[in-house]
Amino acid sequence: MTRFKELDPILHSQLRLAIVSLLIGTEVAEFTYIREQTGATAGNLSIQITKLKESGYIEVTKKFRNNYPQTLCSITPLGKDKFAEYFNALKDYLSPNA
Repeated sequence: MTRFKELDPILHSQLRLAIVSLLIGTEVAEFTYIREQTGATAGNLSIQITKLKESGYIEVTKKFRNNYPQTLCSITPLGKDKFAEYFNALKDYLSPNA
């Protein structure tokens, strides 16, 4: 039996991991902030946010601010747990002899 755990395929995507990493630190972030921080296109970011939302890792709230649409993303308790599991599994890959 291998000691390496399977890495969560939802978080193993670079952009989805970046989104969740940002939300771990901020709890709530605007779509535009996430786009600026990741350098992703709006279309690609929207697709990845939808995948995270459908998996229950984040919540998405849409509202208006000064007559402009605003999309807010927040990490869920499940998202926090899955991020911690992913991080711990990744540590085994980085230090296999520990």
